[in-house]
Amino acid sequence: MKSIDLMYQTMLAELGQRSLDAAWTADFPPEGRFTPANVKGRKYWYFDIPDGHGGTTRRYVGPADDPAIAQRVADHKRDKDDIRARRRMVNSLTREGGMIAPDAMSGDIVEALATAGLFRLRGVLIGTVAFQCYSGLLGVRLPMAAILTGDADIAQDYAISREVEDSLPPIVDLLQGVDPSFRPVPHRSGAAASSAFQNADGYRVEFLTSNRGSDDDIDQPAKMPALGGASADPLRFLDFLIREPVRTMLLHRSGVPVVVPDPSRYAIHKLIVASRRHTDGQGPAKREKDVRQAALLFEALQQTRRTSDLAFAYNEAWERGPAWREGIRAGAGMMSPEDIGRFSAALVEGAKRNREEIELPFGD
Repeated sequence: MKSIDLMYQTMLAELGQRSLDAAWTADFPPEGRFTPANVKGRKYWYFDIPDGHGGTTRRYVGPADDPAIAQRVADHKRDKDDIRARRRMVNSLTREGGMIAPDAMSGDIVEALATAGLFRLRGVLIGTVAFQCYSGLLGVRLPMAAILTGDADIAQDYAISREVEDSLPPIVDLLQGVDPSFRPVPHRSGAAASSAFQNADGYRVEFLTSNRGSDDDIDQPAKMPALGGASADPLRFLDFLIREPVRTMLLHRSGVPVVVPDPSRYAIHKLIVASRRHTDGQGPAKREKDVRQAALLFEALQQTRRTSDLAFAYNEAWERGPAWREGIRAGAGMMSPEDIGRFSAALVEGAKRNREEIELPFGD
């Protein structure tokens, strides 16, 4: 597994800081522009925003001789120049630095949700779109075959959704702003609430949350007050995945600041998920992808000297009980002998660094 040059890792960190700064300071969307107009002999500023149908929507700003408004106009030009610079940085990171860009649909969806406040409200990007971020986060090149996807998965803790006392705009409106063909998917339980949305091409956006009770709750969507009218499917083992997430960048357009699971937790969780895939339909293909992503992360974590993080995450999952241990054993058993050897070595190395005991899932 090839490492990414330190220059590009440093550039990614700079991109992340500048993107976060822009997210906090932008008062007007970058796709719009300030337009001067003379009214009865006096100059005023207006702000034109594309309406998505070839026209614009005009918003009154104020008189041109107001110093505060003049500063806004100057700042907006500076921010637009910064957007162009950040886009050049993204192009360098993906074309020259070997980092991964998402497909256009995934990137547009995540960008729309991020702009609306998803990550401010402590949502977490999970699944393969999150996996695409680990190349830059870990500083290694990941193979394209492991990152192709046709969906986006979003998670939020149930308690957080109830307690933040804030909400995204209507999810269906946000998604239809990206592609008007997005529609709610009827829930399998027959409930009126939807936890998934799909467009005419079959691209699916799904919302998930941790299971708060017995498995009897799995088939019932959970009401999530912060998710703009979307519900979420409870999922076992998800609380482990989204605990202590990390900030990084999705390399789309000028860069999208996102929150993703810790890569060690993602890798262990993928083993468990793989063990629970159905054997019909797309189950086998998804299981193979789960195991492949886990194995790649085990290799990357060992190469980047993060085995202590992996051992901590593994021991936490292992100590949660028999169902967890069974899932880890079954998932690990699906890996190739070479990957099993690498995983075993990484766990032993990490446990020694942590000065902890560790029980391997496949014997000594």
